[in-house]
Amino acid sequence: MATKATTDLQIKALLKKPGMHRVAPGLYLRVRDTGAAFWALRYTVDGKSHEAGMGSYPAVTLQEATAKAAALRLALKRDGIDPLEAKSAEQAKTTGAHTFKAIASDLIEAKRPGWKSAKHAGQWVATLQTYAYPAIGDLDVSAIDTEHVLAILKPIWTAKHETATRLRQRIEAVLDAAAARKLRSGENPARWKGHLDKLLSAIPKARRVQHHKALPWQELPEFMAELRQRQTISAKALQFTILTAVRTGETTGARWDEIDLDAALWLIPASRMKAVREHRVALSAQAVALLRSLPRSEDEPLVFPGGRKGRPLSNMAMLELLRGMRPGLTVHGFRSTFRDWVSEATNFNPEIAERALAHRVVNATEAAYSRSDLLERRRDLMQAWADYCTGAGRVIQLVSAA
Repeated sequence: MATKATTDLQIKALLKKPGMHRVAPGLYLRVRDTGAAFWALRYTVDGKSHEAGMGSYPAVTLQEATAKAAALRLALKRDGIDPLEAKSAEQAKTTGAHTFKAIASDLIEAKRPGWKSAKHAGQWVATLQTYAYPAIGDLDVSAIDTEHVLAILKPIWTAKHETATRLRQRIEAVLDAAAARKLRSGENPARWKGHLDKLLSAIPKARRVQHHKALPWQELPEFMAELRQRQTISAKALQFTILTAVRTGETTGARWDEIDLDAALWLIPASRMKAVREHRVALSAQAVALLRSLPRSEDEPLVFPGGRKGRPLSNMAMLELLRGMRPGLTVHGFRSTFRDWVSEATNFNPEIAERALAHRVVNATEAAYSRSDLLERRRDLMQAWADYCTGAGRVIQLVSAA
């Protein structure tokens, strides 16, 4: 509800009323539930509404905010100068160390030791480089406001919602870090609750989950036969990934000291697992044979090394191979293929398959199995899966879980 206030006394009264309050033509005071208040200039260009932040109250007084708003409105009306564009153009000239990109780089380096993998840092850098840096990378962190954030998020909010959500969180974290260093003040324009949730739609999880496209399990033996004709390291890695039903990163990061070939067991440490829990993988005879066929040297700890010494196979290597063989499929999708095969072609208990996939127990009925990781039962399952993958189990038998 619009409220006109012209005195400091009236402004102080508004601090008890969370919401947006009209103070003067185009000038509003946004009051949060905490009592914190921020000035905003609202204006229209080409029929579209915009909002420019003007600092917090009382750091910026009523008189200062009113005068600044009047000057900006006059420049817009008389000279066609968009307040946001003028602000961005001015800040883009900065070469100081307080740019969004500089603060983001500092934050990533500070947080890197606490992240469980280099991949996490890479994801931060990739999303910010792709979406945020082109728009606000060279701006001083004190100049970034809601319209900047919305301009970044809106184009991908629906089509790439998971990416947009993580991007928003990362922008928010960078701006929070800037505020902690006293490089900016006022409300964080990337904050969701009480701010962007009023400007962007909350997309239900059921509508935004994107499933990885998977190969139907009936077509897998033919695909595996084709894959075995390829002798590249990426083809071997993809075979191993399918036989073990693990994730891409778990294969590319596999080390020889994690694997006991004689015991047919692969122990993946918690630090490399999505659930941050140690995971034992029962290796089928086919998986062991594949591992024994790989070249091995004392100075190379990685099972699937990349092109550079000491570096693992790229996360994209298997996907690029798959794109050439079956465009549209994903490596992760083979985990769904495995799960569908268990449900539709066998009578192994579903909980055994969930343990093989390293999924957490979420069903109270299944909790009775949670006393162990069901390794011996999983041995039977993974051998049956490998037999099917390699053609030894083309005629599907319903396998007893007992």
